[in-house]
Amino acid sequence: MELKDKVIVVTGGGRGLGRAMALELAGKGAKLALVDLNQDDLDQTAGLCMEMGVEARTYTANVAEEADVEKLFTDIVRDFSSINGLVNNAGITRDGLFIKAKDGQVVGKMSMEQWNQVIAVNLTGTFLCAREAAAKMIELGCEGCIINISSVSRSGNMGQTNYTATKAGVEAMAVTWAKELARYGIRAASIAPGYIGTEMVMSMKPEALEKIASGIPAKRLGKPEEIAKTVTFILENDYVNGRCLEIDGALRI
Repeated sequence: MELKDKVIVVTGGGRGLGRAMALELAGKGAKLALVDLNQDDLDQTAGLCMEMGVEARTYTANVAEEADVEKLFTDIVRDFSSINGLVNNAGITRDGLFIKAKDGQVVGKMSMEQWNQVIAVNLTGTFLCAREAAAKMIELGCEGCIINISSVSRSGNMGQTNYTATKAGVEAMAVTWAKELARYGIRAASIAPGYIGTEMVMSMKPEALEKIASGIPAKRLGKPEEIAKTVTFILENDYVNGRCLEIDGALRI
């Protein structure tokens, strides 16, 4: 898919990976529909994109709420008249041990709140956004691509029962959608980043960052721009479908 003038929706587009993706896509000439909960963050990202000479519009929505998502994609179609791609990037963490015990006594458990919050945003939000994007693309006759942001943690990671479940789920959903939607000219794929140097990660203590980097064969964290380039690769390569690309510096071999 040639990205110039194509309409790409990026959830979680206000900062971090979402901002890096938006800027990468803007550099390819795409039109951006940026979605987040924080309007100030969205305005900053949109401003940077528009400085690159492309159209960028902002939308505040809770991706975990069906009514919000239905309105979101109706508004995007109203503003752009088409949708050619969706990057399901919005996500949260609420880490904690599944069971915490001391001296044979259970002293803590992952709460239902921790579980439900992460499931709602990462899994349900991804489902809702992809469903509405695909429906609009089919109705409008727009071919395109849906990309889910998974994680190397999808294979299991201590303290992240909720998060790993969602990241395994979004990868599996992309495979399912690739098979179901191919007849409409819509592809689906996923990206599983390793440790990426976003603002949130880089705010960690230097010693913690050094420990993380030392466990990566590449001996460094990934750059947000490297994940963003993977997004453009998938969007531009029309034969990438149903696959998960691990971008992790050989963390998982």
